[in-house]
Amino acid sequence: MAEQDRALEPGWLLSPAGRPYLDSIVHKNQRRVFGLLERPALPPALAVPIVTYKLFLAGRSGVGKTALVAWLGGTPVPPAHHETLGIEATTLFWPAKPRASGRPVLFQLHFWDCGDGALRKFEHLLPACKEEADAALFLFSFTDRASFEELPVLMGRVLGPGDRDLVRMVVGTKYPFGVPLRGFDLAPHAAVTEGDVRAFEGTWGLRVLRAGGTPGAGGAWAGLARVAPVLDALVEGLWRRDQVTAGVTPGDTPT
Repeated sequence: MAEQDRALEPGWLLSPAGRPYLDSIVHKNQRRVFGLLERPALPPALAVPIVTYKLFLAGRSGVGKTALVAWLGGTPVPPAHHETLGIEATTLFWPAKPRASGRPVLFQLHFWDCGDGALRKFEHLLPACKEEADAALFLFSFTDRASFEELPVLMGRVLGPGDRDLVRMVVGTKYPFGVPLRGFDLAPHAAVTEGDVRAFEGTWGLRVLRAGGTPGAGGAWAGLARVAPVLDALVEGLWRRDQVTAGVTPGDTPT
């Protein structure tokens, strides 16, 4: 997406203007963990509207759905893989600033993570995960080519005729951070190349987000710098969908 087409200011939260709002989700150089009924505390002068979204994560077992939510929230990533037996719901807060407004927005993101085995076994889980959902995140791992090649089948299994307004996003996990050296593609152990990703994006018209690394390495600030591009992209897609639906922003409903 071109810079001028963005509905939200990318990187705003890490700028000086966003510092008071950043402080509301960080405590003692660690990301705050909020309970179901909790929310960031802001002084009255900085009070902002809260916009809530539900995001459903889909992907084969072991691809990193639970780890992705932990990474985005700045909490410890499970050291070993354990199949999620049912549905796990996690709430994250992410402040951002719409370009057309001088007032920031506090996004409340409810991530619904369901184990792939349970999803296949119990037919009622998929409708429950999709009920009132705003987005579906389809995950693959950069170290598991099969998970990448199965994306079209996964999307076909999850999406139905009534999901037209559901924002679709693709996230590649276990991505090696850092800029690849010139002439080298990702990392020697990567099973999915940048060429594969570009071809997928061109065919499906979906942007692929990249996630990986240690969230807490270097403290909350370093961790936030890693996750900010992904969280900015998630709320950008959802906010833009709402603006298009409301007729505020021209264009097609984004995917």
